[in-house]
Amino acid sequence: MRVLVIEDDTDVAAYIVKALTEAGHNPSHADNGKDGLVMATTDEFDVLVVDRMLPGPDGLAIIRTLRASDDQTPALILSALAEVDDRVKGLKAGGDDYLTKPFAAAELLARLEALTRRASSTGTTAETMLSVADLEMDLLARTVSRAGRTIDLQPREFRLLECLMRNAGSVVTRTMLLENVWDYHCDPQTNVIDVHVSRLRQKVDKEFDTALIHTVRGAGYVLRDAGQDGDAKNGGAKDGGS
Repeated sequence: MRVLVIEDDTDVAAYIVKALTEAGHNPSHADNGKDGLVMATTDEFDVLVVDRMLPGPDGLAIIRTLRASDDQTPALILSALAEVDDRVKGLKAGGDDYLTKPFAAAELLARLEALTRRASSTGTTAETMLSVADLEMDLLARTVSRAGRTIDLQPREFRLLECLMRNAGSVVTRTMLLENVWDYHCDPQTNVIDVHVSRLRQKVDKEFDTALIHTVRGAGYVLRDAGQDGDAKNGGAKDGGS
């Protein structure tokens, strides 16, 4: 995955580039808006990581310019501005996702991978079935089975499992679950996720020899079968000044 990182904070940029490189991706870096816009318009990238407050054109101006020229490369906005209004402005400017600082490398990587999967599936036939190991989900019939055995899920449990299955093998952070399953854009400071994951494990894993739902300490959850690599590693949190 080719990633353009437009970030003026040297430490934050180095942190992102290191995380992307260690995950096997190919990052390029610009430390100001002018150079970032030139790179974004003259080269091809799979996804962009754009800091909101940059010298030169700021992050939102860069994204608006790209969208005006019909460049639909997925863009994730980074910012220390965490209010709902700030997030809305970023998304309305053409951003595809919004991640606030400080952030964990695991969450950044998971969000970028989700953006590229979403972009690659645009225009293709909609998925109707999801499967991981012996776990199957029929999105049309809204049914789930494992090893041929039907699993009865409540609507919220179904959405939770769907989110995990769509991101199988990758860490799904608590923030991502709150946004995609509960439609929350702030942490309600409750144990609602833990309660639902516990219930889901009772139904999906308890009666079977191999557990599929795993906790990644400090990051979130991952759904993977025994044949996949070990626990996903969580990068440490990083502060940013903009």
